[in-house]
Amino acid sequence: MAENKTQATNASVSAYLAQVLPDRRRKDAVVLDTLFQKVTGWQPRMWGTSIIGYGQYHYHYESGRSGDFLATGFAPRKANMVLYIMPGYADFSDILSRIGPHKLGKSCLYLGALDRVNLDAVQELIQAGLHDLGAKWPVQPS
Repeated sequence: MAENKTQATNASVSAYLAQVLPDRRRKDAVVLDTLFQKVTGWQPRMWGTSIIGYGQYHYHYESGRSGDFLATGFAPRKANMVLYIMPGYADFSDILSRIGPHKLGKSCLYLGALDRVNLDAVQELIQAGLHDLGAKWPVQPS
């Protein structure tokens, strides 16, 4: 079986955050880093070249595929801030309705500028996502 493309690295999170452009996105990324650390109690770790992750879990599917992945985290992209809240959003519609402008992906949430986002709802979503993930796979701190 092929390994995940996105692997944990030893790259510096602070060095990565310092080079995020544009400035507004960098400032929002620092806010999210602080929020994720507060909610999880875990230190951030780089996953691949552009994802900041908090905690991790090991999965093993019936197909035989297994691996490790970040428990939660985010990536500051040019167009949007992408939040990775696993494993999905089926039960989180109430929280999502309070977040503000967003788009959904399979297991990610796309946000624009954080000044239009309810960060209390984001905090609640991170907690709910970790709780949901932990019910299926053991989550380890980072």
